[in-house]
Amino acid sequence: MHLPWFRATVEGLSMIPVLAPGERVLVRRTRDLAPGDVVVARDPEDRLVVKRVVRAETTADGQPGWWLEGDNAAASTDSRAYGVVPTTAILGRVIRQKVPPR
Repeated sequence: MHLPWFRATVEGLSMIPVLAPGERVLVRRTRDLAPGDVVVARDPEDRLVVKRVVRAETTADGQPGWWLEGDNAAASTDSRAYGVVPTTAILGRVIRQKVPPR
């Protein structure tokens, strides 16, 4: 059974100044998204990433997806590099920043 939320730790500089490396966030498992939301997703190499939703798009194979970008473009590998992320790769939306460790 999956809980409706999980904690994640930010790695890298792609979400500075909003989120810094080492910060923990609370993530609600959902694919109900809107532009501006910050999400945890799987990138094409199956790594977990924290990115901002820019817009809804369709993947190259016609599936629904999202264009995701880091807030710090100079330090972000995101949809500008790998394209649209399928909706199925979205794990959830960040609902709280700076969650203390357990």
